[in-house]
Amino acid sequence: MGTRYANRKTKMINFFKADNASWDDITISGISFIIAGLFAIICVTPFIYVIKYSITPYEEYLQNPFSLILKNPTLNAYKMAMDYRYIWTGYKNTLFIALIGTICSMALLVMTAYPLTKRNLKGRKMIMVLWIITMFFGGGMIPNYFLIRNLGLLNNLWSIILPSLLGTYNLILMINYISGLPTSIEEAALIDGANDVQTLFKIILPLCLPILATLGLFTVVGYWNTYFTAIIYLTKRDKWPLQLVLREIVFESAAAEMQHGMAAEERITQPFTLKMSSIVIATLPIMCVYPFLQKYFMTGLVLGGVKE
Repeated sequence: MGTRYANRKTKMINFFKADNASWDDITISGISFIIAGLFAIICVTPFIYVIKYSITPYEEYLQNPFSLILKNPTLNAYKMAMDYRYIWTGYKNTLFIALIGTICSMALLVMTAYPLTKRNLKGRKMIMVLWIITMFFGGGMIPNYFLIRNLGLLNNLWSIILPSLLGTYNLILMINYISGLPTSIEEAALIDGANDVQTLFKIILPLCLPILATLGLFTVVGYWNTYFTAIIYLTKRDKWPLQLVLREIVFESAAAEMQHGMAAEERITQPFTLKMSSIVIATLPIMCVYPFLQKYFMTGLVLGGVKE
């Protein structure tokens, strides 16, 4: 027992004496953790209050708006929000946009980035120049609207998916990541008789999981939060994504519609509480995606953003 304690003590002393763990490093690390912790608290506090307000009776909220203590929690606001028919229509539309858009975007991203990593590809530089130009110049809102209208995609969910399928920024990150993979792996596959398609799907693609998870997270969040393009291209309520339904509820027109025809004593849910519950319903599902992709997130972002 005494030997174990002495060994642990020696390891601790050696750790603090090491150059990579000097007191300056420890102090800087401690300050960094404190600052990061404070920023994390600042970021999460509003969401905590939104959850608290969504299950707090309105009278209790008026008495002490900044208290985090719940005395009489209630789920009436969630019940009323779930009974609103356009909530479920919005969920269905948003899930279709997010899932189909992300799958198509990742497939197109891989099939576009992999050939552009080949230095012997004719016209490779010109293709990249054309892609990069789209980062700085665009047709504008009105030409895009006419394009979508002429394609017959107004009030069609594909009008939200197609224009955002392949972004230049994601393409550059993917090209840099694939270019950073060891060329010997690909050469070994070609020597063993694999063609380019087999090399892509059996060798390259499994090695790209970190960057695919990172870019997939960016893409699914972008599709989930789609708002402005939906306002322009989707005018029918049954085609609205969840964010437009949330916008209507926040602007109180839907809140008034929900309570229309109720007796006065049944109108126990205030529009403010209803707004808070709707925000939680629209935000919570996409937040649950982050923990599953966190281990890939930083690795893919760093490796894809560095070009050797």
